[in-house]
Amino acid sequence: MHTIIAIDGPAASGKSSVARKLARTIGFSYVNSGSFYRTATWYMLVRGVDVQNAGAVATAVKAGQFRSGFENGESFFEVDGQRANITDDAVNRSVSAVARVPAVREVVNAHLHALAGVADSIVEGRDIGSAVFPETPYKFYIDASPEVRQQRRSAQGQADEVAARDKQDSSRATAPLTIPEGSTVVDSTHLSIDQVVDTIVSALENRGLSPAP
Repeated sequence: MHTIIAIDGPAASGKSSVARKLARTIGFSYVNSGSFYRTATWYMLVRGVDVQNAGAVATAVKAGQFRSGFENGESFFEVDGQRANITDDAVNRSVSAVARVPAVREVVNAHLHALAGVADSIVEGRDIGSAVFPETPYKFYIDASPEVRQQRRSAQGQADEVAARDKQDSSRATAPLTIPEGSTVVDSTHLSIDQVVDTIVSALENRGLSPAP
């Protein structure tokens, strides 16, 4: 497996922007695991699957033809040859329910591990350092105050409440949102994306992992 840097954190903590910028800075590929779960959610919705019915979701995800890979240094995830509209409000409202289903997590994790065999990657999500790649020595947890995260969510044009997402993600039975053991916590409340990236790069350099020239 290639080198994996895990970036975890709650909704709207800034982890996606940080992970993408960090990947470009150090010459790694970027993997957004959240987009995988959103694609699975979109798949459920367009097929009329009741996302609150875990059994129905499990059956449906096993029937889908999912494919992943890298394009221009970033991951993609498609189902039945289609790319999903993953920013739709209906997807936002339903993704936590779909992501808590073990069968969905098995499908997504299989693709994440496959991508880890392809390239050195920054992988961001909510359980990367705790459940997907617990063995990586490079773990970071990006956080921010609930108020700032809600402001960021609204600025993105997304109507879901971060407090509700936090409760759903932290209380699910399978791979709940938690601060991974051994991770470095970075509070992004009063920091820019560049400042958070600089903080992580410094931590990586202290551990002997330097940016690409």
